[in-house]
Amino acid sequence: MLSLAVSTPGLVVLAAFVGMGFLAVRPGLIAGAVVLVSIALIIGRTVSNLAVVRHAIDILGPDSDIGTTPRQIARRLAPIARELWLAIARLDGVWRQRLNKAESQVEAAESVIAAVPDPLILLDEKRQIVRANPQAAAFVGAITAPRDLSVALRNPLVLAAADAVLRGERARIVDFSLTAPVERQLRARIARIDRPSLDGAVAVLGLHDITELKRAEQMRADFIANASHELRTPLATLIGFIETLRGPAREDAEARDRFLAIMHEQASRMGRLVEDLLSLSRIELNEHVMPKDQVPLGPLLAHVAEALELRAGERGMQIRLALPPDLPEVLGDHDELAQVFQNLVDNAIKYGRVGTEILIDAGTALPPSRNGNGAKTPFVSVAVRDHGEGIAREHLARLTERFYRIDTARSREMGGTGLGLAIVKHILNHHRGYLDVDSKPGVGSSFTVFLRVHPDPSAYSPRR
Repeated sequence: MLSLAVSTPGLVVLAAFVGMGFLAVRPGLIAGAVVLVSIALIIGRTVSNLAVVRHAIDILGPDSDIGTTPRQIARRLAPIARELWLAIARLDGVWRQRLNKAESQVEAAESVIAAVPDPLILLDEKRQIVRANPQAAAFVGAITAPRDLSVALRNPLVLAAADAVLRGERARIVDFSLTAPVERQLRARIARIDRPSLDGAVAVLGLHDITELKRAEQMRADFIANASHELRTPLATLIGFIETLRGPAREDAEARDRFLAIMHEQASRMGRLVEDLLSLSRIELNEHVMPKDQVPLGPLLAHVAEALELRAGERGMQIRLALPPDLPEVLGDHDELAQVFQNLVDNAIKYGRVGTEILIDAGTALPPSRNGNGAKTPFVSVAVRDHGEGIAREHLARLTERFYRIDTARSREMGGTGLGLAIVKHILNHHRGYLDVDSKPGVGSSFTVFLRVHPDPSAYSPRR
């Protein structure tokens, strides 16, 4: 039918020539047959070529395997169809490359999003969550179908910020808190995406856990407030006595001597506080670098006991050492370790009962496990034990906080700065060591320090 349709104009011309007598009937019929057959052959060949091209196009695709190369297919085609097919094949190659590049970029982007440690949530124009990275699962769960952000995060600040960005605002940052399953402080940053993605995302919501940052800020604020308070009290006392000595007590020798003694006591208290603050600052400055010196603990502990023996004697107390002769030497800084044991023994003297004994004993032991991770090799352990009133269990976890006191009045009365155990904690952090506290109200307390053994095998012989 196609051949007949294409041949019709030529056949009409031949018929006209025959009708006007320009061409005889028989030659006209022969000419018409030749035209019809020629056109049929040409069209048949063309249709056959196009069928091959169409078949090849039908099976083209990113995962296609047509079994032959474009050049092999081209050999079976007429010139016009061949050029058409080669042009299509080139276009297919270009689009394959672009598709592969786009897929690689998408995979790289997905990998980056998955690797981001913070939760990322993608939102569409209706504030629906369309995608989230694995870290966001704790907040939004698995995303099987788009759902409103309010289902996952019901905080009004976050929802209001998301709405503002979806209405056209470029970005917004808000801080908020979650109470379940544990209390956390989070920072949410919502920003628009320049071009909507295929899944309809037009904005990204990132969550960053700032709990530790907020806690550090609070600790800093508390530290400044406590340090100011600790300095303000003795400073006010000094100023008051100085004004008294310059005024009513100017000529009163007895009052002057009494006031000067109190002023000396208060100035000494401020001096101890400043010294402890500077000491804590120095320790924190180098806390990330572990000391590597070889420190023999026996002579160090003996020196500490001797230095504090007079103070202990003032309260009728005795310091007793129970040290094995083969106590391993430890990795550390001699002066810092001396400060650790001076603080612990000094606390034992302050809070132990009058006339009791303070025991310092040592050995090797595994430190207590932390978060389920315990050391595999023994540490050197040194315990300072007193017979005092003991410490209630609810206070034990906070003993190493700066300025934390169980009995504030008693601590100040005895000259404590509230920083002794904080200094101990930071020195032990510097040494990658541990502090374990065991106490029974009415019985006494035991503060045990765990230090790393010096690796020199000639330093000691392990006990069996």
